[in-house]
This record gives sequence, structure tokens and C-alpha cells, in this order.
Amino acid sequence: MSEDGHEQNAHENVPSRQRRRFPGISSRAYEHPADRSALVALRKLTGFDTVFKALSGLLPERSLRLLFLSDSVRVSDQQFSHLNDMLRDACYILDLEKVPPMYVTQDPQPNAMCIGLDEPIIVVTTGLVELLDEEEMRAVVGHEVGHALSGHSVYRTILLFLTSLALKVAWIPLGNLAILAIVTALREWFRKSELSADRAGLLVGQDLRASMRGLMKIAGGNHLHEMNVDAFLNQAEEFESGGDLRDSVLKILNVLPRSHPFTTVRAAELKKWAESRDYQRIMDGHYPRRSEDKDTSVTDSFRESAASYASNVKSSKDPLMKLVSDIAGGAGDLGGRVRRGFGGFASTSPQDGPPTESANGTEQPPTDTPPRDGD
Repeated sequence: MSEDGHEQNAHENVPSRQRRRFPGISSRAYEHPADRSALVALRKLTGFDTVFKALSGLLPERSLRLLFLSDSVRVSDQQFSHLNDMLRDACYILDLEKVPPMYVTQDPQPNAMCIGLDEPIIVVTTGLVELLDEEEMRAVVGHEVGHALSGHSVYRTILLFLTSLALKVAWIPLGNLAILAIVTALREWFRKSELSADRAGLLVGQDLRASMRGLMKIAGGNHLHEMNVDAFLNQAEEFESGGDLRDSVLKILNVLPRSHPFTTVRAAELKKWAESRDYQRIMDGHYPRRSEDKDTSVTDSFRESAASYASNVKSSKDPLMKLVSDIAGGAGDLGGRVRRGFGGFASTSPQDGPPTESANGTEQPPTDTPPRDGD
């Protein structure tokens, strides 16, 4: 973005309150470790390069741009000028040199996306524009600009086409199962990338309450007077920790077809990051620069991601994650714990008796009961 006097003057009164700017910020500053590791894993997936190269040459990106140009409203100084101000301001704060074109398309479903192979395009629906207030919308625009800065639009576009045209790409010499594997991997990556973009939205809006309100509205509509942030976050806590292993499996099955994480989970993740030292360091001006990206080690990124996953598993209250943590820690009687996790107590015979608790608080099987086959 130009730094001449005219451009600076354009930002003197935008936004309405002073916000910090992050010159030269690298997307690594806000990217969730799981986002980076999932993307690296995706690129290593067998057949991904073949599909990527094939689709890169075939996807009608020019047609896509013409479609939005002809059948949507392009944001500008003359049309949706308040969104145009937010867009330019978001690019200014994250130091994105070229402002991507932005369109408003008629759709009652609240949604926004950043797509495009050569250059990103941001699209927001009328349902979203009508649902959110100015500060909430600013966080969403920052979210999409974060996608653009991270280069997410390329993979998002491929995901959209593979999802909608899965039956029509069967000619690719990999088979439908391979395509399904790639779509599944793309969805797993994109769910993680949403956590990164939420952080970018917070860096742009710099108002956690507005970000939370926006997520609540996406989940429950324009009824803030009927909703409560603390109660909403408690839902995420209950979702993560509630139930048994059967519920853990159902959570996985429920999220697999989704491109976005569950809204309560996004809110909880964003609040946790906003309260972290990493966020405060960025706000204090200490963050990785794009000029340093070329020196970044892939190994270091993997190590950071692995450490993040290990920490999440260890601290998770989900029954399945607790079991994984116990396996890693060498806990005993895992067979019995798995049975109990899947409702094993209901099928336990009376002579087995209740489990006893050892001095360290872990459950132990009754000492007078011989082990069953397979234990």
C-alpha cells in the first residue's frame, strides 16, 4: 500500500478510534500452529501435487471474477463505502500492500470467504452485512484479510471446487478415494486456518468483545439481548469436557464434513489467545516480520506445531484426549478405561464389583477379579 501523504491522510479518520498498526508483520505472528502443520501435512499427501497442478490450470478463475463482477456489488467509495473503509483499514493495519477486491453478494446466509488462485477476492453475503454492527464487521473483514495475507485463498478455492465438482473430477488418475482423502485433508486444514484468521480479525479490530459478539450472532442470530458471552463460552467448555468416549467419537464425526470449526470452540480459542503472552507481544510491537520468512525453518514449524498439539492433548478435558494422554504417559488398565468410557459400567457383571481407587487417584480393577481375555 502506498505510503504517500494522500494515503496517510485517508487513514487519519479511519477507523473512528486509534488502532495499532503492524508494519511488515508476517502471517506467522498470528497463525495457529495446527494451521501450519495441517497445511504441511496436506502438501505431503500422496496425489496432492498432481491434483493441485491439474486444477490450477483448469479452474475458471477468470470466470469466477467475471461472475462476481456481473452478479454482485463491488465494494468501493461509491458502493458500500463503509465496508471499503474497513477493507482499506484492515490492509493498512496488517500492511497488506495490494487491497483485494471485495464483493457483496445476495445471500441470506451469513458468510464470508477469501478465494482466488492468482489474486485473492473477498466475498461477503448480505446476510452477514445485515447481521453485524460496525465493530463486529471490522473483525470479519480483518479475518478475510488475514486469509489473504496467509495465502489461504488458493487452497480454499481448490476445496470449494473439489467439494462441489467431486463427481466431475473422477477422470483424474487417482480415483475417487484419493480425491476424498484430499478433500478431507483440505477441510481439516481449513478448519485450523479459521482459527488463524480469527486471530487476524482480532489484530485488525482490536476489540475482543466485538469479535465475541460476531461469533455469537453467527451462532444465534441478531438476539444479543438474549445471549451472554460467559454462558456462550461455557458451552465450549461443556462441549469439550462432557460425555464419554462415544461422545468424543461423535464430535469427530460431526466436524469432519464441516469447513469451519464449531462457533463456540472458535470463541474459546480466540479468548484464550487474546489472554496469552503471544498476543500481548504482538500488540507491543514484537512480532516476526515478512523479511524473516525466508529464513524460517520447516523443521522449527513442525516442532512448534508438535509442541502445541502435545500441550493441547495434555490439557484437554475431552475423554478421548485424556485417554490418548494416558496412553502416552503409560497409564495402566487402559482396556478397562476404554470399556468404561464407552459405557462399560452398564455391561459390567455384578461379580466384577466397582473399581477401587489407588493412592495416586487412578482407578484400578478389583484385585479379586481375574483379567478377561483381551485385557
